[in-house]
Amino acid sequence: MEKYLQDLFAQQQYDTNNFFLIAGPCVVESEELVMEVADKVSAICKRLEIPYVFKASYRKANRTSAGSFTGLGDENGFSLIKKVGEKYQLPTTSDIHAHDEAAEAAKYVDILQIPAFLCRQTDLLQAAAVTGKIVNVKKGQFLSGPSMKFAAEKIRNAGNEKIILTERGNSFGYQDMVVDYRNIPWMKEHKAPVVMDCTHSLQQPNQTSGVTGGNPQLIETIAKAAIATGADGLFIETHPNPAVAKSDGANMLRLDLLEPLLEKLLRLRRAVI
Repeated sequence: MEKYLQDLFAQQQYDTNNFFLIAGPCVVESEELVMEVADKVSAICKRLEIPYVFKASYRKANRTSAGSFTGLGDENGFSLIKKVGEKYQLPTTSDIHAHDEAAEAAKYVDILQIPAFLCRQTDLLQAAAVTGKIVNVKKGQFLSGPSMKFAAEKIRNAGNEKIILTERGNSFGYQDMVVDYRNIPWMKEHKAPVVMDCTHSLQQPNQTSGVTGGNPQLIETIAKAAIATGADGLFIETHPNPAVAKSDGANMLRLDLLEPLLEKLLRLRRAVI
């Protein structure tokens, strides 16, 4: 594992030779929700010695419908993510959507996440880079793994070597996604850790209902294949009750299913390394 990730996880004293986990609810819905998820996931990861990054969006800028929930307000969202990190001694991450958000977000989180739709936005990548934070770039649904070298170059050219690249599937027709696992080794050639987004890669976007659909029953399949093909980390959005989640409920893993899934993935990783 790259030194910047080892440093990030040093306080957790976990096995940094393991895969790491980025997990949490899609968006900050309430203080009660983020604390419950962080409490349960951090306890699981401590037991299994999996380095853990808490994730939640402080604001959802990319919604299908204008009437969809976007957050509790930027300051509230950021403050609750920071509170989670301080209470549970966890690194945290959230996505940013415009170049002028980068410096503010860097005050609250350890990793700045670049959404897949925005992975080619030069000013956004550069603004994230100059904060000095780790920058996690999600591969666009319209790009190949090899083409992500340009996103990595933009960050490096801005003076930041702390890069993560995340695979999240490619558009398949108008309303489905498909994962090409060749992208994992291809993106590792860009000298950055590669994460598999196991939940967003199962989205069924552009539904006429105005709410994105998904196939959460296949999260385990996506995660197993990612570990088998060499992913360094996994991204899994999780919620105690996805049916009532205010964003991406159709894709999230039910929280009580996370621990048995991670146990299986640990056994698989030991078999393939």
